[in-house]
Amino acid sequence: MRFSSVNRRGALAAYGLLSAIWGTNFLFMQAAAPYISAGQTALLRLVFGAVPIIIFAAATGSFSVRHLRFAHRFIPQAILGAGLYYFAYATGTFMLDSGIAGALSGSIPLFAAIGAVLVFRTEKLTAPKTAGLLLGAAGVVVIAQPWNAASIDAAGVLWMLLGSASLGLSYGYARRFITPLGIPAAAAASYQTVLAAIGLALFTDLEGITNIARDPGALASVVLGLGVMGTGVVFVLYYIIVASLGAVTASTASYIPPVFAMGIGIVFLGEDFDAAALAGVALILGAAAIMQIAQRRSELSGREGLLQKQ
Repeated sequence: MRFSSVNRRGALAAYGLLSAIWGTNFLFMQAAAPYISAGQTALLRLVFGAVPIIIFAAATGSFSVRHLRFAHRFIPQAILGAGLYYFAYATGTFMLDSGIAGALSGSIPLFAAIGAVLVFRTEKLTAPKTAGLLLGAAGVVVIAQPWNAASIDAAGVLWMLLGSASLGLSYGYARRFITPLGIPAAAAASYQTVLAAIGLALFTDLEGITNIARDPGALASVVLGLGVMGTGVVFVLYYIIVASLGAVTASTASYIPPVFAMGIGIVFLGEDFDAAALAGVALILGAAAIMQIAQRRSELSGREGLLQKQ
């Protein structure tokens, strides 16, 4: 199947479903908290999430034996983009209300920008990006509410920020070291997910991992919610959106889950409405939008410059 042939209505439906699934991940993580550890939650998510991705990659003919010589490139990506990211998010979500955890996930684009500008040097620091980073940092502070330490677990906030930083840095790493290899996205995601699962299996204490089976709802939350849907299916949906609507539109899907997560926490978990967290989300998403617009304009001006030289 050629996903570029999906019509606009179907692509928009995939966009909405992707955002909704991402927003529910924090609810599913909290469902696992009474039974298994954060490491075990992340491991099960990777194992069951790898299945749809591998099937999709095989169906699209993405795998090749020649990819094995690039295995060393995928180890850092597996750590940043999957293993550490999922572990940190599970740990942070166990400590926080799901809405607050979801709100902090909005910081991913900020760390992606920091990684691209300061770590991997794939982009230049401009005035709009600087303004966006400062605005986003203000949003994180508003959500964390350091002036009211009794209301929010600071350790949970730090774990969430570590997870966001890990995933954000993985974008810059992939752009510099993975993308130039020309490996299909489905194959790259499969290698990354499998390596991350192996790594977590080696370092995670597996004692008590079967406790999750005591609660069918919690088991379904981890296996289907976090794994199959929240990790595997979202990749396929993202692939469809990129092919049909473009990478820029696809990247904006990360703006919606924080709002979904806060709404789900209030409606289904009885969490308190937090005006400060909502304001913080607005600041972070505004910052991400500023930086994305600046990046888009930079790319367009670069293309125009190349055309003028031709």
